[in-house]
Amino acid sequence: MTIESTQDRIKIQKVEVLSDDWYILRKTTFEFKRNNGSWQTMSRETYDRGNGATILLYNRAKKTVILTRQFRFPAFVNNHSGMLIETCAGLLDKDDPETCIRKETEEETGFKVKNVTKVFEAFMSPGSVTEKLFFFVGEYFAEDKISSGGGKYAEGEDIEALEIPLDEAMQMIVRGEIMDGKTIMLLQYAKLNRLID
Repeated sequence: MTIESTQDRIKIQKVEVLSDDWYILRKTTFEFKRNNGSWQTMSRETYDRGNGATILLYNRAKKTVILTRQFRFPAFVNNHSGMLIETCAGLLDKDDPETCIRKETEEETGFKVKNVTKVFEAFMSPGSVTEKLFFFVGEYFAEDKISSGGGKYAEGEDIEALEIPLDEAMQMIVRGEIMDGKTIMLLQYAKLNRLID
């Protein structure tokens, strides 16, 4: 199915803004033309928080990766401690993906990486969230560390940077210590593509 044919299968009837606080939650009522040609009225809620970028920092010589640990309230209210281990990430705001991820990397981890490579894009929760993530990898070196990182205090960030052997990070997925989807995807990418041998 092409984008053009999908446009012909959707008739928007009504859009309601349910919340416009931190980000925007909309309820949209629309008609959808099914594969058999009949039209069905549906409604869906979409949470629009903009697009984001994430990066896995790796060091070939040390066979390590840099991850972050921070408190995530939505995980906390879903029977988790809320302290998630993740790849560095942030919302694009007005930046392009590469500019965003360079800035977030420095803010969160204290590393100013020289080279970053975009590896793919993905929708992380397309059933309800509009966000598309841009995934990057970048090699870091000791001399790239220019600050302690930790994130922005004014935004409530209290981020700890972790340097972990890649093989240990893979075992942390198996043990349930790493449960963040974007992080699992980038760690598996690193393993499959032999970023660290």
